[in-house]
Amino acid sequence: MARSAPAFSSFTAGEISPRLEGRTNIEKYTEGLSDLTNMVVMPHGGVTRRPGTEFLGQVSDDSVKSRLIPFQFKTSDTYILEFGDDTMRVYRNDEAVLASTDKNITAITQADPGVLTSNAHGFSNGDEVFVDSIVGMTELNGRNYKVANVTTNTFSLQDLFGNDIDTTNFTAYTSGGTATAIYEIASPYGEDDLPDLRFAQSADTMYLVHPSYAVRTLTRTDHNAWTFATFTINENDTPTLTSSNNYPSVVSFFEQRLVFGATNNNPQTLWFSKNGDYDNFHTGSADDDALIYTIASNQVNAIRFLSATRVLTVGTSGGEYVLTSTNDGPVTPTTTLIRKYSNYGTAKIEPVQVADVTLFVQRGSRKIREFKFVGDVNTGGYSAPDMTILAEHVTEGGITEMSYQQEPDSVVWCVRDDGTLLGMTYRREEQVVAWHKHVIGGEFDSGQAVVESIATLPTDTGEDSLYMIVKRTINGDTKRYIEKLKPFDFGDDTTSAFFVDSGLSYSGSATTTLSGLYHLEGETLQVLGNGASHPDETVSSGGITLDYSATSAAVGYGFDSTMQTLRIESGSVDGTSQGKPKRIHAITVRFFETVGAEVGNDAGEIDRIFFRDSSMNMDEAVPMFTGDKDIEFDGGFDDDDRVYIKQGQPLPMTVLAFYPRMNTFDK
Repeated sequence: MARSAPAFSSFTAGEISPRLEGRTNIEKYTEGLSDLTNMVVMPHGGVTRRPGTEFLGQVSDDSVKSRLIPFQFKTSDTYILEFGDDTMRVYRNDEAVLASTDKNITAITQADPGVLTSNAHGFSNGDEVFVDSIVGMTELNGRNYKVANVTTNTFSLQDLFGNDIDTTNFTAYTSGGTATAIYEIASPYGEDDLPDLRFAQSADTMYLVHPSYAVRTLTRTDHNAWTFATFTINENDTPTLTSSNNYPSVVSFFEQRLVFGATNNNPQTLWFSKNGDYDNFHTGSADDDALIYTIASNQVNAIRFLSATRVLTVGTSGGEYVLTSTNDGPVTPTTTLIRKYSNYGTAKIEPVQVADVTLFVQRGSRKIREFKFVGDVNTGGYSAPDMTILAEHVTEGGITEMSYQQEPDSVVWCVRDDGTLLGMTYRREEQVVAWHKHVIGGEFDSGQAVVESIATLPTDTGEDSLYMIVKRTINGDTKRYIEKLKPFDFGDDTTSAFFVDSGLSYSGSATTTLSGLYHLEGETLQVLGNGASHPDETVSSGGITLDYSATSAAVGYGFDSTMQTLRIESGSVDGTSQGKPKRIHAITVRFFETVGAEVGNDAGEIDRIFFRDSSMNMDEAVPMFTGDKDIEFDGGFDDDDRVYIKQGQPLPMTVLAFYPRMNTFDK
């Protein structure tokens, strides 16, 4: 019988394919996991629990699949645009932007429903408003409502589930109060148009293209002042860009030119504006004149993306091209050169750029390829290796969107067709390409919650922000919420931890009642109070009651974070340990800033690790632990021995390494 103590000190292969269960001879086998859910691979080698998502607001129309688009003027002035069915809303500083005019409230009845008086308010039934600053009937303050029963000078309120607000037992109205509409403008694009919408931004102007619409600009003049306009294109040559079936499908900026591509009539053609003059498409022979370039190929393969770095990468349905100049200088009408470097073909999904690399989704929507420079642009070339080769199962069903979060750990986020959020930690300089999957808390139609759209924004705080639209069934209704992944770095103690989904946090004077949870009415939620796990609570009338008073709390859907190894290869007296009975009798797990974990062979056989000891006060949160924990395993011999680690409490867990001690029985 062989004794062994293998070391698992790096997980930088992430979750890998079950097709690799037999490849014990490769390095990625020991660095890979058979399951990695709701955890993120860190470039250093360990894995950490993802933070929860914070509820920001409800989409304009729950019956519509909306899309998020980032708008960045500078890193300190960024917006998330919510495109719905012919509508657009704006989020800034994680709040829905309000209209510029407050409507003053002058009276509120105590009735079912309560009637608010606001002379010439201008609201329509179904409008969403924010009510605040009421004196007396303060129960209405600080919430979003739907407007109902509109007359010229009065209206009533409904919650976001469509239930009338009964003010009969509220405190009598005294004075004051405002109702302010959520800022919303008409958009040219319907729900079915949104997947094919492409955009490029310069300062306060975004250029939007769609093959069925004339080019539009979206201009910002204030937080609540945005304007769509048809972009005027001045041109003197054919093919044109300004008539039906001649509207571009892709757009980018490259070398101070606005570039359009792929109309229905000319799917392989590119249009470059005059240098520095974005609406001027008059062609000519001068170096700064506009130009038109059509890709020559054996098949008609439509252009599907443009990605501008040092060169312009052009992705088509049949292959990938690079556009440069013949003299390695700027592109001009007489020096433009385009070469084809691969034949994979691209899906109709916007790629992401990481440093000088373009990551794109291959035709079929299952594989992500890394289009990168591998030599001199004239004598060398580009390659496009498959980033899913070790984890092809993760993208099963297809990818629908991608977005890149540079900080803190360089993660490419993807939406899978079934609504699962996927992450790929990508640090090629350290040879880290590691997939992980994320199931957002809550349910939709008795299945998992569905992520429908994602977008990222840079910040100056050290972590970029990831936003998402999540669809769930709540209180019997289909609800779509905009949520933000909380920062990974939450501070030095668990009082600021946030490991719940669609959640809200509280910080203030001691209280046993937490309100404001109207968006999760009737749902059973996890609670973190004063940095410690609290029994689950069910939301009633928008609030919950705690078992003890708390000065800080986080409340939302719980989720499990899990990791599991492949079959352990530990060697034996006569060679491999594969196919032989093995028994793990103990394990040492090395944690970093962790409170709470369960360890075992699988999900059905796990033991809780205790982090509180007799020296700690029972009325205080357990401090985060960094170091080793030793656990004994009670199981017997098994041909399929693995290590399984789980965190299901609303608390942090980071696993740096683990060291099982085991025996292998040689047959």
